[in-house]
Amino acid sequence: MTLGQHAPHRGAVVRTLLLDAIDYAGLFPPAQLDMPGAVAEYASYLESNDAWALGRFVVPATRLEELAIAAADALDGDPASLGVRRDPWRLGALLGADIAADVERVLVFNASHDVDDDRWWGRVQSIELRASTPDAIAEALRVVPADFERFVEIPVVGETRALVRAIGRAGGRAKVRTGGTTVDAFPSSDELVRFLAACVTEHVPFKATAGLHHPLRGDYPLTYAADSEHSTMYGFLNAFLAAALLHAGESEAVARQALEEQQSAAFQFDDTGVAWRGRRLSSQQLLATRELAMRSFGSCSFREPLDDLASLGLL
Repeated sequence: MTLGQHAPHRGAVVRTLLLDAIDYAGLFPPAQLDMPGAVAEYASYLESNDAWALGRFVVPATRLEELAIAAADALDGDPASLGVRRDPWRLGALLGADIAADVERVLVFNASHDVDDDRWWGRVQSIELRASTPDAIAEALRVVPADFERFVEIPVVGETRALVRAIGRAGGRAKVRTGGTTVDAFPSSDELVRFLAACVTEHVPFKATAGLHHPLRGDYPLTYAADSEHSTMYGFLNAFLAAALLHAGESEAVARQALEEQQSAAFQFDDTGVAWRGRRLSSQQLLATRELAMRSFGSCSFREPLDDLASLGLL
């Protein structure tokens, strides 16, 4: 889906930021559903009124065939699939240590499942992998075909500019881990802003993952357990707007303030853009951010981000 084809409508500029933006990661903590459970949830989201915000189903490359079997079983006999062309599920495949073997799995999967029938079909569109040095990044992206959208997760401790530059030179996209199920999994604001600034400066689009279930920064439980530890978590709106401010030429200090903003009233959305503490971003600037900077974010919950936005009156 091309972001530029969807103009803001009836004050829903926030949809510009969220169109196709939530990559569903229900297989991963803290939700950590089994395959049938994650497949059932994703299938229901595709049929919901909020499908406009739904991105790719994120799955390890080693579990692609398991996904295909579970999805075919779940949709078998679904009247909606009979006599109607069903769009393929859009998938994001996570690669493990053996990148070449996982790439081969993906290619075989796409070749065998890229067929429309009465049951289920899907296609891996994006590849996600980890690398921590410029040489490792270059080598990995030589193995992964360039017709995939290729995201390289890098560490954000220390100087990240060289890593982001290496990703850009190889035609890839960056990925940042913004949290997890333990307090020490969250990068500092300074580290995260340096990553965002490096991506904007080097013209490398990126995605974020982990710890972004909520629109705004705040204190939240780290898991769904009743006795879960709490911690300060980043908000996906904060991250999008911090990236947009950097893309619009604002300083890292200003972006850090936006990243740490916890007051929902500080963000004022209308038909033409968003205002935040004396600064304004137009709808076109937000579109540019989605196209050229922050592409998406991974979340093991699809409903939580949207329900939180609705509770804030932003949807």
